[in-house]
Amino acid sequence: MAKIILKPGKEAAVKRFHPWIFSGAIDKMDGALQEGDIIEVLSSRREFLALGHYLPGSIAVKIFSFEPVEVNDGFWKAKLRSAYQLRVRLGLTAGSITNAYRLVFSEGDLMPGLIIDYYNGVAVIQAHSAGMYRLLPVFTATLQELYGDKLVAVYDKSFDTMEKSKLITRPLARLSARPPVPPSTVSSDQFLFGTSGPVEIEETGHRFLVDFIHGQKTGFFLDQRGNRMFAQFYAKGKTVLNAFCYSGAFSVYALKGEATSVHSIDSSKLAIELTMQNIMLNGCDAANHRAEIADVKRFLAETREKYDMIILDPPAFAKTHHVTNNALHAYVQVNAEAIRHLNPGGILFTFSCSQPVSREMFRSAIQSAAIETGRQIRILHQLSQGPDHPVDICHPEGEYLKGLILVVE
Repeated sequence: MAKIILKPGKEAAVKRFHPWIFSGAIDKMDGALQEGDIIEVLSSRREFLALGHYLPGSIAVKIFSFEPVEVNDGFWKAKLRSAYQLRVRLGLTAGSITNAYRLVFSEGDLMPGLIIDYYNGVAVIQAHSAGMYRLLPVFTATLQELYGDKLVAVYDKSFDTMEKSKLITRPLARLSARPPVPPSTVSSDQFLFGTSGPVEIEETGHRFLVDFIHGQKTGFFLDQRGNRMFAQFYAKGKTVLNAFCYSGAFSVYALKGEATSVHSIDSSKLAIELTMQNIMLNGCDAANHRAEIADVKRFLAETREKYDMIILDPPAFAKTHHVTNNALHAYVQVNAEAIRHLNPGGILFTFSCSQPVSREMFRSAIQSAAIETGRQIRILHQLSQGPDHPVDICHPEGEYLKGLILVVE
């Protein structure tokens, strides 16, 4: 097994169980390293620290074990079973709350570079590293063991994320010595087991159609499950704007909460189509709902409409630390515009899913928006992702979703 040796003093973060090693912390590399290789991490005194996957980028190692264990198929199967058992203990697999949940959340389950979402019989996998991509056959087989006849299909949605990632410097098909299908056929996302069209899921009494093939990310934003319940609670008797609505989940919850009207906006035609399908699927009164394809920033800048409640759940404005300042400015501006369109006493749900933007930075951006508009704003709730997106206490970067529910006077 290849080894890397850290510079003196750089072992401190690893000993605090942080799962990333940055390239600047590496003193020597022992052996010819290939992207996705399993490597042993040693301190400057040659003491064992961890095992991880090698990546040729700023984050050079993503750690999956702090113990000197044998890494084989059984090791990875045990990790996936452990993630499943956590969801069992959380009550997510019983079907009473939902039949859709995140099964594996990367570093949160000590499986960095791997996402698996379960949608009522369909498992959707996104591998964000070559090391995890190589293991797709193992994960597919383990999913079949875990779910048995309940598993309809396993879909690999890794191609786009891998191709666009700066971590990948070679064609995806050549990354693995044992790809899940012959290399000549690996040119897009694909089914690894079974087949399925869009799947219907249930979430706290609501129904949603998930287009995991054409939809954003793995098809549905499971991380907002608990936060959508707040929207239902506060929506009664209110006019609601759901900006960046995607598939309209917040809109459904607001209508079920007896909002007098809901206005859903997204720049994507597919998103609006999904929203309308989900509104009908839940038997909501179409007369109380309006959907519109529009750029949210432009809409807020031009409209004169006022609302009692606005939901802002934009895509990530910053995916790297290099553009954090631009992202913060964007959060200030879009939130200031939303605040201007709230009636006195109105409620603003505002979110950031930008991992480089910390909770403190996001809150400061909202404070700047409040100052810019001259409105008195108070925090009612501070929100995060759901429990199926656990955050390792030693990896605060895993808390990517930040949310606030505000009352605006």
